[in-house]
Amino acid sequence: MSAIYAWLRRHPMLVDSTLAAMLLAMGLAQVILRPLMMGPPTLLMIAPVVVRRRIPVAAFSLCIASAILQITAARGPTVADLAVLVMIYTVAAYRPRRVSVAILLTVVAGSDIAVVAWAPELGGSLFARLGIGTVALGGSALAAWILGDSMRYRRGYYAALEDKAARLEAERHAQAKIAAAAERARIARELHDVVAHHVSVMVVQADGASYALKSDPARAEVALHAISDTGRQALNQMRHLLGVLRTGNEQAALAPMPGLGELRELLDQARAAGLDVSYTLTGKARALPGGVELAAYRVVQESLTNTRKHGGLAATAAVTLRYESDGLSVEVTDDGIAAAQPGMPGHGLTGMRERIAMYGGTVQAGPLPDGGFGVLAHIPYPVEDGRQPTHVAVTDLPALDLIPREIAVLPSGANGSVA
Repeated sequence: MSAIYAWLRRHPMLVDSTLAAMLLAMGLAQVILRPLMMGPPTLLMIAPVVVRRRIPVAAFSLCIASAILQITAARGPTVADLAVLVMIYTVAAYRPRRVSVAILLTVVAGSDIAVVAWAPELGGSLFARLGIGTVALGGSALAAWILGDSMRYRRGYYAALEDKAARLEAERHAQAKIAAAAERARIARELHDVVAHHVSVMVVQADGASYALKSDPARAEVALHAISDTGRQALNQMRHLLGVLRTGNEQAALAPMPGLGELRELLDQARAAGLDVSYTLTGKARALPGGVELAAYRVVQESLTNTRKHGGLAATAAVTLRYESDGLSVEVTDDGIAAAQPGMPGHGLTGMRERIAMYGGTVQAGPLPDGGFGVLAHIPYPVEDGRQPTHVAVTDLPALDLIPREIAVLPSGANGSVA
């Protein structure tokens, strides 16, 4: 049945033509009895029904003009008068209420005129006939108007529901796009941190192996083993990351994401790659959420990666982890050359800022006055009820004077030693 209704809605003129043909068939007997008097007004009253949805007001005007001719030709109500009721319904259903009410009053007045014109044939007192005619004809017109007006209201209600559903669907798609963009950014940060760190170690080891291949094969062999181990670590971390993305949760068989507990392993790996790194831990250690520890770990990892890439072969680095009264501070400095690469700004500083800003922290990075490069990240401790501090844009935060040597705060995307 729904398919039939849908087909009928797609062909309104066919439906209206069928309705007009039915009205004409019902009044055909009266037309046959008085063809000259009844034929023209009957046809003119019924014909506008065919186009009633396209031009409701114009069709009604033609119909009511023909009804005036029909009043003078007929001695009482005819089947053609049903066309007037159809037109009242149509105008009420497809036009504003102010228009349909005016048309309703016109029809009620016309019914009174018709009763007065038919008075000699109907018999009885004029006032009685006028009251009965007004109730019968005017009541029928009012009923048709009520049906049409309710149809217009229902159509508007359904249109509002469809519009609301469309807006909710668009909002859902927009939220899905925002969530997908945030997830892509998170994946990009993780992949960048994992790949950049391990690949930089492998490049340094490969360069050392190429120099020592002929003069010191033993050292070359050690470097090659270090490259192999580093590559396996990178593959394991990427496998873990992709496993989490596929399953949506972390399986017991997968290694946990790194935190501050794995910081010494990271430093040992950097030393094995030829970078002289010192490590200082101050303050009383406390348990932190996994996301905070991961963010601090990535800051150290990215900073050491940048030192290897831009600091030069003789560069040394110093890592300081401070548990303070108001939060955790991570400081990484080096004495390298911090060579800038014009036109090739990296994503490391942006990734640091995004990670730390997620927990309400700040990041300061830039060249040191005595040479080298420094990075300072400060993450406030979570409040007691477990909620994270309110997120504040990094560019709006005041500089924290936590590094003894002054560090210039670089804008996002500035050239420097951050990858």
